[in-house]
Amino acid sequence: MQNHTMSAITAVVLAAFLGYAGAWYTGVIEGNFALLLLLAVVVTGVYWVLERLVFLPQRRQAAQHLVDEHNARKAALQQQGFSQIEGDVATAQQKLLMQPWWLDWTAGLFPVILAVFVLRSFLFEPFKIPSGSMIPTLRVGDLILVNKFHYGVRLPVINTKVIANNEPQRGDVMVFRYPPQPSLDYIKRVVGVPGDEVAYLNKQLTVNGQLVAKQPQPEFFDQDSMRYAKSFREQLGGRTYNTLNDDERPAFVPGASEFPFRENCKYTVEGVTCKVPPGHYFMMGDNRDNSLDSRYWGFVPEANIVGKAFFVWMNFGDLGRIGSFE
Repeated sequence: MQNHTMSAITAVVLAAFLGYAGAWYTGVIEGNFALLLLLAVVVTGVYWVLERLVFLPQRRQAAQHLVDEHNARKAALQQQGFSQIEGDVATAQQKLLMQPWWLDWTAGLFPVILAVFVLRSFLFEPFKIPSGSMIPTLRVGDLILVNKFHYGVRLPVINTKVIANNEPQRGDVMVFRYPPQPSLDYIKRVVGVPGDEVAYLNKQLTVNGQLVAKQPQPEFFDQDSMRYAKSFREQLGGRTYNTLNDDERPAFVPGASEFPFRENCKYTVEGVTCKVPPGHYFMMGDNRDNSLDSRYWGFVPEANIVGKAFFVWMNFGDLGRIGSFE
C-alpha cells in the first residue's frame, strides 16, 4: 500500500517538474533555473532522508523477516525428515532490498543534484554567449565559466550577498542580471565603478576626465556578419583588450530608455556622459557599436551581480577559442 501511495505522489511531483520545464521551454512562463534546481535539491533531499531513516530500514526488516520465515520452515521440515528443501530465498531477498523506481528517480539522484547545486550556486557557473556584443573578446557560441565567489558569496535565488570578497574593477568582464528584466543574464565589461564619471563621446571612452588610449589594430573580420570592423586595443584598470567600431553607426545613443538615476546622464549628439551612482556600475560591450549596454538601459546595481567571467571552456565551432581571456 505504501509503495503504491509513494509511487503516485512521486509521479505527480515529477510531472510538475516536467510541466514547469516544458512551459519554460515553450515560452509560456518565464523560468528560473536557480529556483528549479533549489526545489529539486529540497525534494530529492527529503526522499534521501526518508530512504535512510524509513524506507531502507523497512525493506531490510521485510527481507530479514523473509529469511527468518524461510529458516524456520526449513528447520521444521528437517525435523520431519526432509533433507532436500527447495526455494531460492536469496533472490526474493534481493528483490525486497531493491529501491523502487520512485526512489531511484529521487533519493538516487540527490547526491548528483546537490553537487551541481553547490558548484553552480557558489563556485562556477557555465554560460553560453548568445550575441556578438562582446566581440572580439567573446564570440557567439563561446561556452564560458563564471567565477561565482570572486565578488562575494551570494545565496541562490534571492541573490543576497552573505560573504564579501572582491569589488568589481574597471576592465572586468562581468555577468549580471539585466536590470530591466532580472530573469535574463547579461555579460559586459565594467568601465565605470561607483563615483566614476564615464563619457563616451565621438566613440572615445573617458573615465574621470582621463582619456582611455586606444591603439589601432588590423581590421577584424566578423564571420557571422561577413563584414570588417575597425579594431582598437584599449587598456583600462590594468587590463588590455580589443574593441570594435563601426564607422557607419552614429556617435549619439539612439533610443535610450528611462532608468533609475537617468538624471546622472547627459545625452548629446556626440554621445553620453554619466556619473555612476553609489552601489552601481557602468557596463559596455567591447563591440561598441553593436551592444545594448549601460548607455541605453542604465546602471547595474550591486545586487544584480552574478560573477566574473574568466574562461572559455568550449566552442564547438572553433576549438582554438578554448582558454582564458583575462
